[in-house]
Amino acid sequence: MPSGISRMTNRLILLALPLLALVLSAAQAEAQKVYRWVDKNGQVHYGDKVPPEYASQNRDVLNKSGIKVGTELAAGTPEAIKAREEAERAQAAAAEQARRDRMLLQTYQSPEEIELLRARRLDQIDAQLTIQEQSLANLKQRRAEQMRQASRYAPHSSKPDAPPLPEGLAGDLEQSASDIRVQEENLQKKREEREAVDRKFDEDLERFKELRKID
Repeated sequence: MPSGISRMTNRLILLALPLLALVLSAAQAEAQKVYRWVDKNGQVHYGDKVPPEYASQNRDVLNKSGIKVGTELAAGTPEAIKAREEAERAQAAAAEQARRDRMLLQTYQSPEEIELLRARRLDQIDAQLTIQEQSLANLKQRRAEQMRQASRYAPHSSKPDAPPLPEGLAGDLEQSASDIRVQEENLQKKREEREAVDRKFDEDLERFKELRKID
């Protein structure tokens, strides 16, 4: 009569047999893979292994019936590198989109919440725009006063005997021109920011409706 240990051993062997069969079946399927490649003379070859001298080129993969089921890109070739980079970019883009979707659903409960936050954000930017526009108007007004003073001096005066422009006033004119240019650039950036924020809320709203299946 077999001992308890023997019975347990037999039971483990019986349980392992299906797993062993799967492993052998997978190995057999792998061994049945056939490659097709072309040599330097244009002749087509078939085999279960690609010779080392042709390892740097792409090859077709055939099943046991000789039907093409895919293509293996040789590592290091421009095609393989490009395919890998494209796959990595697509994977990164999908992961980033999934992250944004999670954040969107966690942040908002309804489209109305998105519209409310949009209005608040745009109001803040509009207030900043108003301040910058007023600042620019003040700079231009100061510049106009400086130009009025400079009109009495050469080279801004048409009088041949006009005295030269005082050094201090010349510096003020140069500084005011620079200040106006910087303020105009800042104002343009703020306007572009407003457009970008408004556009982003549009995108978030459409995506939120798509995720929540809201018409």
